[in-house]
Amino acid sequence: MVSTESEDAELDRRTRLLAAAAVTLGRLSDVLEPLGEMFAARGHELYLVGGSVRDAVLGRLGTDLDFTTDARPEQVQEMLRGWADHLWDTGGLAFGTVSGSKGGQQLEITTFRSDNYDRVSRNPEVTFGDNLDDDLVRRDFTVNAMAVRIGADGSLDFVDPLGGMDALLAGVLDTPAAPEDSFNDDPLRMLRAARFVAQLGFELQPRVHTAITAMAEQIDRITAERVRVELDKLIGGLHPIDGINIMCETGLAQRVLPEVPAMKLEIDEHHQHKDVYWHSLTVLQQAIDLEDGDPDLVLRWAALLHDIGKPDTKRNEPGGGVSFHHHEVVGAKMVRKRMRALKYPKQFTEDVARLVFLHLRFHGYGKGQWTDSAVRRYVTDADDLLPRLHKLVRADCTTRNKRRAAALRSTYDELESRIAKLREQEDLAKVRPDLDGNAIMELLGLPPGPEVGKAWRFLKELRLDRGPMTRDEAEAALKDWWKAQG
Repeated sequence: MVSTESEDAELDRRTRLLAAAAVTLGRLSDVLEPLGEMFAARGHELYLVGGSVRDAVLGRLGTDLDFTTDARPEQVQEMLRGWADHLWDTGGLAFGTVSGSKGGQQLEITTFRSDNYDRVSRNPEVTFGDNLDDDLVRRDFTVNAMAVRIGADGSLDFVDPLGGMDALLAGVLDTPAAPEDSFNDDPLRMLRAARFVAQLGFELQPRVHTAITAMAEQIDRITAERVRVELDKLIGGLHPIDGINIMCETGLAQRVLPEVPAMKLEIDEHHQHKDVYWHSLTVLQQAIDLEDGDPDLVLRWAALLHDIGKPDTKRNEPGGGVSFHHHEVVGAKMVRKRMRALKYPKQFTEDVARLVFLHLRFHGYGKGQWTDSAVRRYVTDADDLLPRLHKLVRADCTTRNKRRAAALRSTYDELESRIAKLREQEDLAKVRPDLDGNAIMELLGLPPGPEVGKAWRFLKELRLDRGPMTRDEAEAALKDWWKAQG
């Protein structure tokens, strides 16, 4: 049979990817060869598996290496003890996993598994298996069900009984078994599918998309903490918009992040986008384009959620216009509610909510009408989030009118220039009262209590309005204010 040109091209790509993976893994010979020798000497098999193989093929292997073996956890511990740099108990032993590190690589070695699931929680009844095929077929997706046998002589043999390489070459996510069975066993795999779309740029096999759509409500079996981890990995991926779209198309978002698909119902007031949902995804992409290095999850979440208050504040105005007054205030409250439900850390939640609350303030700047006092307040209210606020505000400009977009950029350039000039004149990072609580109590003869806080807030507002003051000026102003208080 004569091969077609496309078949030859695919074969060539397969060969090149496997060769590159072999080179990548060859650089880890100081870790892999001793491991292979140890396991073989005791009559055991050892395979590199899962995301480690997938990422080696894709040229994105990190420092986390996952293995599987027929050896039992106690035997693995015995072999690693004295060889590994560190061994630790993460609670994985009950699931057959031994964790450690060697030469800067994080190792997880898990005994072959052939688990049964109760289909109520996502916790399996752990059963150790005896062969690689049974272990691979229970994994989430075929691209994560490839393996590399680590030989005693340092040899590396690629093993792919479930067609993971075919799926990888095609850029699709499919399950080893029927997707309904896979997702019933562990509903978190549905969210992982969206996450891998965001990370790898793959598409879902139609049967996988159909199964998730039919079973989306099963995600309710998963704890908020596990959902949060997957959402962060998704939004931190190279293609988060694709992942978010998958969540919304299948109904997963309606279960775990309902405020996002709800924006599809609202038309943006500029009528330049299909709806607020697509505007928000555009802002997310533009915020990503402004990142300086690693994914900034605070910025990305703020960009995605900055307009979630619009559905609740939409008003139809005379003449056919639409307004969303105070949507930033409502949105910040919604952010706090959702992120608390997802068990996000308090500071992370407050940072995202504050950016959402502040993202609209710049539009009151006009053509530079802000006083120095208003600029100080902008900087003070943003505090350490100011660099992110700069990026969010710039990303929020999605108008297709080139002249208007250029004018907005120019105006924000001017604002940043004014901030820089004020910083040269005064320490904007420390816009605080010129007298502390002790000095206030001494000057006014007050005991500790709410009046001291009230006086402190007066001084802070005065500092924002006037800029730097001498101590004598601050004391005189405080005395005048206190006298006026009666």
